[in-house]
Parts: sequence; structure tokens; C-alpha cells
Amino acid sequence: MARYRESVCRFCRRETTKLYLKGDRCYSDKCSVERRNYPPGQHGQGRPKTTDYGVQLREKQKVRRIYGVLEKQFRNCIHLAERKKGVTGENLLLLLESRLDNIVYRMGFAASRSEARQLINHGHFLVNGRKVDIASFRTKPGMVVELKEKSRSNPFIEESLKTAIRRGLPAWLEVDADNFKGVVKAMPTREELPSNIREQLIVEFYSR
Repeated sequence: MARYRESVCRFCRRETTKLYLKGDRCYSDKCSVERRNYPPGQHGQGRPKTTDYGVQLREKQKVRRIYGVLEKQFRNCIHLAERKKGVTGENLLLLLESRLDNIVYRMGFAASRSEARQLINHGHFLVNGRKVDIASFRTKPGMVVELKEKSRSNPFIEESLKTAIRRGLPAWLEVDADNFKGVVKAMPTREELPSNIREQLIVEFYSR
């Protein structure tokens, strides 16, 4: 599987917005977007020409990087969203939000989606009492996600959970911090998802 080994802060600078890929660092004054709010590279401070294609591409790349999905996986999500009833763009966001790594991150068990993905791959989580080590596992309303008993003493997970609760958890998730478990109450509505995502541009990009 392809892996990006360079600084992920370059992704935020390239999209000139916070993608929250580094956990607490993104909320501090050390955030690269706060310090250098322009694309990386020697031409980053130039005046790039923007086209319709370029705007659509940047929106697609931004969402793909937010959720940590490879291009092939992202394209498969688009095709699946097109086959489902409803608005294709909203279907796409719901498919991305239902991924297990995103649910673990949203519940506060990890500081970032990449950290959540690593914990899942190492077998630290149970879904409805069964171990699931596939980050792209699609959750559904009513499913219970919990941390394995042996993993509950991890100080990083405890700190991440406290921080997430302090900042506020999504209304469509229910988290029992004392027992390190959470329930997917429902899938989020469009109003509960990030407002800075223009999903229609992504649909237009793939319909070219």
C-alpha cells in the first residue's frame, strides 16, 4: 500500500486550510497554516492561475487528504455514492464518515485519523464485540465500537479521549468514556458535516 512519509503539514499548506492531520498541533500556534499560509515550494507565494478544473481538483484532493483515502479508494466511493439513492455528493461524505477509522477519530479515541487507522490495524478495537482490524470497515447506526480491555491503559488514548470530550463530540455519536466505548446513533446530516467541503465540485470533477 502506498504511504506518504513526508510532513503532512504540507498538505494543509497546499490546500491553504487546516485539515487537522496532526492532532493537537493543529490547534496550537505551531500549526504550519498559521505560520505560513501559502503553498509549499519555491513558487508557493506566486500568483497561480485558477481554472474550473483546478478548483475541482483541489477540492477533491482536500477531501481525500482529510479522510486519508487513496485515489483508488476514493474513486470507488464516488462510484458507490452514484449508485445510492439521494444526492451523490452527500452520499460520498456519508460513506467517508462511516469508515471505522473516522468513527474512532470522531469518538476521540485517537488524535487524528492516521492514528486511528494505526490503532485499528493493530487490532485494538472491537465492533459489536468482534475484533475488526480493517480501517475502511463501514459502520452502521446501532453499532458499538469499543477499545479492547488490554488497550485501555494506553495514556495517549486516555489523553485523546479527554481532549475530544472537552472540545465536544458529534451529536450523532454517543461515547461512554468510563468504559471506552461508543455507539453510532445515526448517520450525520449534511448540516452536521464540515461546512468548508464543497462536495458538488468533486462530483463534477469525476463526471468530466
